Order: sequence, then C-alpha cells, then structure tokens
Amino acid sequence: MIRVLLVEETGLVRGALAALLAREEDIEVVAASPGHGQTVARALSHRPDVVVIDVDGGEDGALGTSRELAVRLPECRTLLVTEAATAGFLRRALALRVMGLIGKNSPSDLLALGVRKVASGERFIDPDLALLALSSEESPLTARESEVLRLAAEGMPTREIAERLALSVGTVRNHLNAVSRKTDARNRIDAIRIAREAGWL
Repeated sequence: MIRVLLVEETGLVRGALAALLAREEDIEVVAASPGHGQTVARALSHRPDVVVIDVDGGEDGALGTSRELAVRLPECRTLLVTEAATAGFLRRALALRVMGLIGKNSPSDLLALGVRKVASGERFIDPDLALLALSSEESPLTARESEVLRLAAEGMPTREIAERLALSVGTVRNHLNAVSRKTDARNRIDAIRIAREAGWL
C-alpha cells in the first residue's frame, strides 16, 4: 500500500481528495493536515510514502514544507497540487526537486497516477504545467540587476542595497531603472511582481 498524507486547508476539499484516493486499492490516506504548520510533525508520526500538498494555501508554505520534508524525511516524496501556478513557482519547485506537480483542473485519475509515480521514485509533472514551465521566457535581467532586485524584494532600501553590494546609490538606482524598463513595469513593486511571476526572481 502507498501511504499518503494530505495537506489541504479546506475541510470539504480535503475530504473529497481523501475519498478520491480511497477508491484506489493500492493507496491509503493515513492522515490529513489542515495547514503547512502541522505537516512535518504528522509526516514524522505517520511516515507516509507521499505527501500531497495543496499549494493554494500558500506557495511559500508549500515549498518550505517540501524542503523541510526532504531534509527530515528523505524517503517521503512530495506531490504539489495547484490551481494557478506561475512559471516562477514551477521553476522554484523544480529547483527544490519536488517530485510531483499536478493542476487542479486535471482529470481526477491523474492524481492517483501522480501518487503512484512519485511513490516509485519517478518524477511526475502534469503535462499542462510542464508546458507552462518550458514556454516561459528567459530572464532579460543581468546577474547584477537580478541581485539588486532580489534585495529590493526583501524590503531593503536603496542605500542599504548600495552598501551591501559595494555600489553607489546612483548605480543601484540605475539598475532598478533598467529592471523597470526591461520588465515594462510601472515601478519597483510592479517589477518585483513581474519578475516573480515569470520566475526570474
């Protein structure tokens, strides 16, 4: 039997996913978690083969949980379920070696197939999500521009960015202006949003 832990905030959806997987003869839902905060503890307690995580409860939480599971329970695989994935999120998930990614609009039998593939150690990516990741554009930003934007995204003021990177304040401003121009952004905040969604940040 493939032992599965479900992570889904909404009780109704959690129950539906559990019922869907329970129909499979080779899959057993051993536990469910309403949020990312309890996931690792429950995984350590129940020792599932696969943890199915609904990403729509928070991308950062899902990726953080996946990263921690990989460290603390390396024999456990992660399958992420998402409704509105961006190319940026998919790239980050793939970089973290998440084993499975599936869209919520996929046929229901794809979930069980994904669980089986991931449990066997194979990577499983919903074809539509794979297409999104592959069709996303390469970053137009230079390495320095990306570095400046990343620090800006962390909330660091221009002067602190300049000090951190040993640049003048004017040079940092020039880099941020170049980023806004290349991303066709209205301002710094808009540039950060565009770069994140595109997977450039």
